[in-house]
Amino acid sequence: MRIGTICIAAFLLIAASCTKLNEQVYGSKSIRDASNGSASDLKGVYSQIDGQTNQANTYALQEHPTDEMMGPTRGTDWGDFGTWRKLHTHTWDAFHNQVSDTWDELNTGVYRATQVINASGVSNQNKAEASFLRAYFMFQVVDLYGQAPFRDPAAASDVNPKVYSRSEATDFIIKDLEFAEANLGPTSDEGQASVSAADALLAKVYLNKAVYKAANVGGPFTFDAADMNKVIGYADKITAAGYHLNAHGKYFANFSWDNSTASTEIIFGLTNSATNAPANTHNRWRMTMHYNQTPSSWNGFTTLADFYNSFEDSDERKGVAYPGMTDLNGLRAGFLIGQQYGHGNVALKQRGGQPLVFTPVVSLNYSTEAQGIRVIKYLPKPAADGSVNDDYATNTYVLFRYSDVLLEKAEAIMRGGTPTGGQTALSIVNDLRVTRGASVLASVDATALLAERGRELYWEGWRRNDQIRFGTFNNPVDQRPAKTSPTRTIYPIPQRAVDSNPNLKQNAGY
Repeated sequence: MRIGTICIAAFLLIAASCTKLNEQVYGSKSIRDASNGSASDLKGVYSQIDGQTNQANTYALQEHPTDEMMGPTRGTDWGDFGTWRKLHTHTWDAFHNQVSDTWDELNTGVYRATQVINASGVSNQNKAEASFLRAYFMFQVVDLYGQAPFRDPAAASDVNPKVYSRSEATDFIIKDLEFAEANLGPTSDEGQASVSAADALLAKVYLNKAVYKAANVGGPFTFDAADMNKVIGYADKITAAGYHLNAHGKYFANFSWDNSTASTEIIFGLTNSATNAPANTHNRWRMTMHYNQTPSSWNGFTTLADFYNSFEDSDERKGVAYPGMTDLNGLRAGFLIGQQYGHGNVALKQRGGQPLVFTPVVSLNYSTEAQGIRVIKYLPKPAADGSVNDDYATNTYVLFRYSDVLLEKAEAIMRGGTPTGGQTALSIVNDLRVTRGASVLASVDATALLAERGRELYWEGWRRNDQIRFGTFNNPVDQRPAKTSPTRTIYPIPQRAVDSNPNLKQNAGY
């Protein structure tokens, strides 16, 4: 079963009191051996990954700068010193709070996993799980920042962490995942690292290898056929393990309150229960729903009208009435636009008494409380009277999903990989589209494949990664009218990190 969480408050308190980055990010230099419980230490690594469910930090850095999300300021709400606006407009700098906080969070995960891996007497199972988790954290560091510091837990406290280049770190990640894949087996619990989880992340790394090995940040990228064949091979292993798409009409079962049993697609996620929800998914609906919807929420993030308009009306991913939710409190799954309804099909109102009508028109700087199309990907479970107590939401938070793997296989074939199993890029995409209720395509090119990844995986934290690989990340979008520099495809190293570790060099453009 999934390894639970432990209290990490003492670690964070110590880290916050330190002045040197290598202490703040990596914690104590002492390594805990098996006598202190390496399995217990592994719980701390799992607890660190639970932070991925926050609406800020890693998730924000991967979603807000893209063509599918923005965080408009509504009067005095969501101003937050411009943190969301700067992400959407690509105007962040080395002092941006979320750039700094994400750096700390991810590198703490790398360090904690390394402590487990290096501990004496640690079991091969625990070492393999920790290797997978370290690879996940370092993958995000490499993807977001383009270089990765690494501290040996046994090193003296005054030794600055060495720094891997993007290319070196990519090779390091692959080695970790190859060890994990060789030593992990299948599991009935999607909250525990498994061989299929390692295969899924390996496919992701090889698909992005051209980006991480490119001579210049932002490209051009050269996709090697051998790397694409690796993607295809790992995808086929996952298929052989028994994962498959949910049936037509069951797309949102991947994100429902019972998705741990209702989904056939979750490869790896963060599990929750009605009594223990360390990776509570409630942020995903609270960050977008209006105050007067149920559950009452924070009235924040929206999608962009152009992204919403990329869906066919027949496509269930665009939005559906979800049994057991919509019939009880009026909330629909997918995109929310137009008049909103509550329990008993009562038309909802804004706080000032006007009808609660979500509009496609939205301003990044000066929005009213009803402007912007909202998104409900994860589904809150209502009681019989429509009310929701989501303090312990039971949804599994999805990190790797089978449809993502299928689309990666299609992309790898499109980029020169050798087809397997009688599939082509077009057949994979059309099989997925038919399952989701969309019409078949006559052909698939890079533009069509990126669009399909958006429709399938929206708000799941992969859009920035995809847009960079397809070369569209810097293109103008609504509320960002000018093309931005390719240097924006990676974030700056936080200035305090550069100041504290001479081995770190600031990224170009910052």
